[in-house]
Amino acid sequence: MDRNFRFGVVGESIRSGAALAGTARRAEDLGYDVLVLRDHFVAEPFGDQLAPMVALASAASVTSTLRLGTMVLANDYRHPVMLAKEAATLDHLSGGRFELGVGAGWLREEYEAAGMPFDQAGARVGRLEESLRILRSLLAGHKTTFAGEHYRVEGLTVFPPPGRRPPLVVGAGSRRMLGIAGRYADTVGILPRALPDGTISDEITERLPETIARKVAWVREAAEAADGLAGRDARDVELSMMVTPTFGPDPRALAAKIAVMRGWGASSAELVLDMPSQFVGPPEHVAEQMLARRDRYGFTYYQVPDAAMEEFAPVIPLLTG
Repeated sequence: MDRNFRFGVVGESIRSGAALAGTARRAEDLGYDVLVLRDHFVAEPFGDQLAPMVALASAASVTSTLRLGTMVLANDYRHPVMLAKEAATLDHLSGGRFELGVGAGWLREEYEAAGMPFDQAGARVGRLEESLRILRSLLAGHKTTFAGEHYRVEGLTVFPPPGRRPPLVVGAGSRRMLGIAGRYADTVGILPRALPDGTISDEITERLPETIARKVAWVREAAEAADGLAGRDARDVELSMMVTPTFGPDPRALAAKIAVMRGWGASSAELVLDMPSQFVGPPEHVAEQMLARRDRYGFTYYQVPDAAMEEFAPVIPLLTG
């Protein structure tokens, strides 16, 4: 793998404009590449959140190099034509620094609180696939006509026209979702599967090396099958993952602590040490793990929660210097 590493901060504890500006500036100063915001309007599971698109426009005004992204917007909350308009505007206002992350939506509690139907996964995923096709076309500056099961677009263009199409990011955990991400996304976030009850799987098997390798293979297969689609090159697909590293001098002891905390039992410490989503030990050891997992799986873009931003920062120059 010759792709360079990128690092992002997930601003999940930001509750005010002042905190947003402070986090954005600090992330830029520490060498992070991207600030991403979640898309929730209920307090669970990450606490209250600012509206991501508006908040990112504000963050753009106090930074100069930091990229800005959504991780990820729930497709059902916005029509793709309106989202393309907002994305094009935010990309313009930020000087081309915006990355548009979109997913199918998964939090049943949120849908129900807003009085929106929480459709079966097949319908939500089908809408997302159509939405991604529309977004790719509009944000590439094309006059777009589309007729699908869920959306119809008749000869629309987007203003302001992006200088280049903002990167599309898709978070995915199931085979169908990973295939769609491989076909249409520039960056694919590998996640545990979303469950029919509107939660995310906490099964240990979803985090084991063989499962992650299988998910990466599904992305690669889909990307290769779509090679050439609107100028697409399968080699350009970036793999990402959200992680919460745990720092300390003894990786094995830290792994045992994580295993107990997650309810997997202390005997699962060895499994935790091998999990592609778990990084434990001193910064130098974490950097070595990331290099090894780039070689094994292809991951080059990691996001950490803002609560871990300062502690993780020493890892960045070890991999980007």
